[in-house]
Amino acid sequence: MKKADVFEFYRRLAEANPAPETELEYVNPYTLLVAVALSAQATDVGVNKATRSLFAKVTTPQQMLDLGEDGLKQHIKTIGLFNTKAKNIIAAAQILVDDFGGEVPEEREKLETLPGVGRKTANVVLNVAYGQPTIAVDTHIFRVANRTGLAPGKNPLEVELTLAKVTPDPFVTHAHHWLILHGRYICKARLPECWRCPVADLCAYKPKTSAPKAKSSNAPAAR
Repeated sequence: MKKADVFEFYRRLAEANPAPETELEYVNPYTLLVAVALSAQATDVGVNKATRSLFAKVTTPQQMLDLGEDGLKQHIKTIGLFNTKAKNIIAAAQILVDDFGGEVPEEREKLETLPGVGRKTANVVLNVAYGQPTIAVDTHIFRVANRTGLAPGKNPLEVELTLAKVTPDPFVTHAHHWLILHGRYICKARLPECWRCPVADLCAYKPKTSAPKAKSSNAPAAR
């Protein structure tokens, strides 16, 4: 995608949604970290249902340790891979208490030392909690970046580095959310809704999909 088109791409997404936000519910940087860790291979909706009661009781690493692994499992048992996630969350809480004074660090390298926290999770926390210009490449962003031609790449890290390079400064902070929401609701995996896409004319994807035809009713009229 040409430089001018990249700017216009983001400008239109920004115009449609000037202040995008994560759809994960959280209270503070720590609960955000937990929510993002739980969202791996799960939906934001499913995570939110599980964490509403959890975050009513737990908002700090020490409170998580007090709850314990078994107590945590009772809250998150509806989420995929909950046993492994519970183990990692408790282990991470212990490290946060022991090594970071119970605070969530603002550096990617330190975040990635926590069990269950990879580059993507760290990038989300840095962007959402601390306003850093990071882009966490999930399946939605990976698809949008490649399908549109915005930032083609063979793997998430390659796409992330390319996005960081091509995204204009005015749009860096919110780029992550614009792209993920675009992929989640318009540029869908199985059938992108090109007919209502605000950036369809800038996109390299072919063929563009057309609006679905209205279903006709052959039922006899009521008398």
